Amino acid sequence: MPVALASRALNPDPGFWAGRSVLITGHTGFKGAWLSLWLTRLGARVTGFALEPETQPSLYTLADLPGRIESQIGDVRDLAALSASVAAAQPEIVLHLAAQALVRPSYIDPVGTYASNVMGTVHLLEAVRSCPSVRAVVIVTSDKAYENREWVWAYREDEPMGGRDPYSSSKGCAELVTSAYRASFFGKNDHSAKIASARAGNVIGGGDWSLDRLIPDVVRAFERGEPVEIRAPGAVRPWQHVLEPLSGYLRLAEALCGEDGARYAEGWNFGPAEADCRPVSEVVAGLAGGWGEGASWQLANGTHPHEATFLKVDASKARAHLGWDRRLRLAEALDWTGAWYRAQARGADAAALTLEQIARYEALIGTGDLA
Repeated sequence: MPVALASRALNPDPGFWAGRSVLITGHTGFKGAWLSLWLTRLGARVTGFALEPETQPSLYTLADLPGRIESQIGDVRDLAALSASVAAAQPEIVLHLAAQALVRPSYIDPVGTYASNVMGTVHLLEAVRSCPSVRAVVIVTSDKAYENREWVWAYREDEPMGGRDPYSSSKGCAELVTSAYRASFFGKNDHSAKIASARAGNVIGGGDWSLDRLIPDVVRAFERGEPVEIRAPGAVRPWQHVLEPLSGYLRLAEALCGEDGARYAEGWNFGPAEADCRPVSEVVAGLAGGWGEGASWQLANGTHPHEATFLKVDASKARAHLGWDRRLRLAEALDWTGAWYRAQARGADAAALTLEQIARYEALIGTGDLA
């Protein structure tokens, strides 16, 4: 079990990240773009490797990430291309976010989902094995990696991996791959890099235009002045602003690079407080309340593929041993998210909006206060 880390004035630590070479896979996606912008603000030298952005618009394009970082377009399913990118970047830290990240598309393309999420993870770890500069790797999976038994209590890191749908099981498989590679090839004579995995809750925030994801679906409907159609209003999820798990990934990478880094080379949950694990209907209502007149929802017709009803993760270990904790209650997370979209729709610069919210979040970390 890792030892508890002392709290810091700032978390993540700008002094740690300034000048460090960092490789992010999946930087063209929603979370990857936020993480890339944050790391540039911290002074890191960032290289991104990912497919072209899947949506138009995308935060990657609107924030001009190609002009801010070394951006390489490629596919984690291509071992040779990924290995070449890692070798060229010579990163000290790798943050692996590239994935097929949605449940319903995994029913349509299970082969592609497993290829990206399982073999993509294998390829990333193989590429790292050949790159001696790497000291720490954080493999980002999902809260859905757990074998979901529809418990009303939260899953802890030692619960078994599983998954009924292709997406969830692919993330469980990625956890097993990570564990096997860590035990077989890392922290030994082969390679000294420390490998950890991170399982986050349902993230929300500005700049997400993914299809078939709750908040983007809500925003698109509200902007059209139409009620959004909701498939499972009673489904409970661990909602959190995108900056919450990202701060956890960065804190975990810092710990992996420390003197006791091997103690942190395991799985970690980054999730909200119990009070913020709420039904879909409450999240939609909260966003509608800040949006204004005409924002509403209705139950979607028809049958839909299986999705979990109850899903929560316990982040006690991260709070106790990484000094990490959430800083935004769900109401504030929804306020920040709605404000981002409304300002961007009025013509505000996406990069400036994102960096301003990052600065506000850093201020909350510095004070230790909740929003």
